[in-house]
Amino acid sequence: MQFSKAVVKYRIPIVVIALILLIPSVLGIIGTRINYDMLTYLPEDTETVIGQNELLEDFGKGAFSFIIVEDMSVDDVAALKAKVEKVDHVETVLWYDSIADISVPMELLPDDIYNEFNKENATMMAVFFDTSTSSDITMDAIRDIRHITGKQCFVSGMSALVTDLKDLCEKEEPIYVGIAVALACVVMLILLDSWLVPFVFLASIGMMILINLGTNYFMGEISYITKALSAVLQLAVTMDYSIFLWHSYNEQRGRYDNHKYAMSVAIKETLSSIVGSSITTVAGFIALCFMSFTMGRDLGIVMAKGVILGVLGCVTVLPSMILILDKPLQKTRHRSLIPNLKGFTNIIVRVFPVFLVIFALLIPPAYYGYSKTNDEVYYDLAECLPKDMEYAIANSKLSEEFDIASTHMMLINSDLSPRTVRAMTDEIEQVDGVKYVLGLESVIGSRVPEDILPDSVTRILKSDKWELLLINSEYKVASDAVGEQIDSLNAIIKKYDKSGMLIGEAPCMKDMIDTTSHDFKVVNTISIIAIFLIIAFVERSISLPFILISVIEVAIFINLGLPHYLGQSLPFIAPICISTIQLGATVDYAILMTTRYKSERARGHNKNKAAQIALTTSIPSIIVSGMGLFAATFGVAVYSDIDMIGSMCMLMARGAIISMLAVILILPALLLLFDKVICATTFGMKAINKSKNVKELVAK
Repeated sequence: MQFSKAVVKYRIPIVVIALILLIPSVLGIIGTRINYDMLTYLPEDTETVIGQNELLEDFGKGAFSFIIVEDMSVDDVAALKAKVEKVDHVETVLWYDSIADISVPMELLPDDIYNEFNKENATMMAVFFDTSTSSDITMDAIRDIRHITGKQCFVSGMSALVTDLKDLCEKEEPIYVGIAVALACVVMLILLDSWLVPFVFLASIGMMILINLGTNYFMGEISYITKALSAVLQLAVTMDYSIFLWHSYNEQRGRYDNHKYAMSVAIKETLSSIVGSSITTVAGFIALCFMSFTMGRDLGIVMAKGVILGVLGCVTVLPSMILILDKPLQKTRHRSLIPNLKGFTNIIVRVFPVFLVIFALLIPPAYYGYSKTNDEVYYDLAECLPKDMEYAIANSKLSEEFDIASTHMMLINSDLSPRTVRAMTDEIEQVDGVKYVLGLESVIGSRVPEDILPDSVTRILKSDKWELLLINSEYKVASDAVGEQIDSLNAIIKKYDKSGMLIGEAPCMKDMIDTTSHDFKVVNTISIIAIFLIIAFVERSISLPFILISVIEVAIFINLGLPHYLGQSLPFIAPICISTIQLGATVDYAILMTTRYKSERARGHNKNKAAQIALTTSIPSIIVSGMGLFAATFGVAVYSDIDMIGSMCMLMARGAIISMLAVILILPALLLLFDKVICATTFGMKAINKSKNVKELVAK
C-alpha cells in the first residue's frame, strides 16, 4: 500500500520523469543497429560460420554477389567492371578480363566456362566485398553498384536481399505502428466505457514502448523482426494491464469518496493481479532465449523487457495520468457496448457436454495439421520479399538465363596440388545439380602452369592459407535437393581435404534448418514446463495447470494447423515463436476465468453456478484483451509486404481469437467435468469436495 500511496502522491513528478526519459530513449533507438541477415544468428561453432569468418579474415572476402549485364558490348562491360571495382569495399570483380585481355576473343575460354558466363545478350560477373554480408557498408556498396550499373544490370546475392529488406522495412515499420495503434484504439473505443481513456492508455503504453526500444541500445543490435514486432506486441500484450487498472479504479471510486485513495487501492489490487498474469507472458518470451538460433534470444529479451516495463508503466505512469485527467475522463464515460451476457453464459454451462465433444473431435485434425505445418515451413529468405523487388528480379534472371539457383563457396587448403584440386573438382561436377566449379584450375585449364600466372590473377582466388572455388548449383536454396547436394559435396571435400569447408547461403540455410528444428522442440518444452509451474504456483493446484495448458495448446494446434489445410507455407521462424507467444500471452485468459471459478466455489456455489458467474464476469475482460491483440496484429498482417512479418502477425491475430473462443467455450466445460479432481488437488478446496452440502459447510 505504501508504494501505491507514493505513486498517487508523486503523480506529477512520475509523468515528468517519464517524459524526460523519452529523450535518451529516442537517442537509443536511433543508435541501435538493426540486423537484417537471419544467417548471422547461427551458432558460432557451426562450420559454415567458421568458414565465413575465415573467408573474411584470411582471404579478405566477405559478401558475394553476381551481376547480370544485358545488352552491352564487351568494351562497355569492361568499363562497367572498372567502375564497380572502384566502389568502396568491393574487393574483387571476377570477369573475363580478370584472366585475359579483352582483345583476346572470349571464345578462347574453355567452352563450359564461356557458356556458363555468357548467354545470348547477357554476361555475368562475380563481385566479392571485403566486408560481411549484412554490414551497413556492404549494403551501401550494393546501392552504389546499382546506381552505377543502371537498368541494364541486376545484382543478386544475400547482400542484395538484405539491402532490399532493409529499405522495405524502414518504409513499412512506422506504418505498422500506426495501424496497430489505430485499430487498437477503435477496439477500446467500442468495448470500453470511456471515449477518452483509450488515448490515455495509448500515451502511457507508448512511453513504455519507446523506453523499451531505447534500452535495446545496450544490446548493440536487434533483428529487423524484433524491431518490427516488438512495438506491436508490447502494445497488444500490455493493453490488458491498463484495462485491469481502469476497471479496478472505477470499482474503487464507487466504494470511496476520495478518488486519490480509490486509485491507491486500485494500484495495490492491480499490481497483485497483473504480476501473476504477466509472469506467464514473460516466461513465454524468456523460453525463446533458449534457442541456439539466437534470433529467438533477441526477440525474447526485448519482449520480456517490454512486458516488465509495461507492468511498471501500468502501476506508475498510467495511474498518474488518470488522476491528472480524472475530471475529463469521468465526463466522457459511457455505457460499455458489451451486452449483458448472463443468458449466453447460462446456455454455455447448460450444454457444456456439447463443448466437451467438440473439444475431443477437434484434437486429432488440429494436431495433424499442426504436425504437417511444421514440416512445410520455408527457409528461403527470398520468399519473404515481394516478387517485384530488385533482388527478386535479379535472382529470377540468374535462374532463368543462367540456370543458377544457388552458389556455394568452397575453401580448401592452398597447399593442395593442382592435380588434387582438379580430381576433386571433377568429382564435384558429377554431383547431381552441380552446374560447374569455378576456380584457378578450371579457368586456366590443365595446360597452363599456375606458377606463370601473375599475382594479380592468382590472388583473386588464392591466399597463403586457402584456395577459393565457386560451385554453381541448379538447386534452389533451402530445398531438399540442395540439402542432399550439400551432404554429397561435404563428403567429397573432406575426402581430399579434412580442413576444407563448404560455405555460402545454401550451406548456411541447411545449418539453420537443422538448428531451428531442434530449437522448436526445446522452446516448446521449456515454455510449457515454465508456464505449468507458474500456474501451479499461482493457482496452488496440481490439476489446473494440465487443464489450462491443454485448452491453450489445442488452440495453438488449431492456429498452426490451419495453414496446412489452407495450402499455405509459413516462414520457418513463425511456428517456433507463435507457439510460445500464443501460450504465454493468452493463457492469462484461462487463469482469469479459473481464479474466479475457484473463488465462487469457495464461497459456497455449486459447480454450475460458479462456472456461470466466472464466465459472466470474465468474458468482458477476455473479449477486450483478445480483440485488442487481434486488432493490433491483424492490420499489420494485411498491410505488410514482408511475409516473415505478415505471417507472424496473422498467426498472432488468429491465435488471439482462437484462444479467446477456446477459453470461453471449452474451459468452463473442462472445469465442470473435472470439478471433483480440481477440488481434491487444489490447496484450500479439498473441504468443498468432501462436503455433501457446500452451503452447510460455509454456514458452519
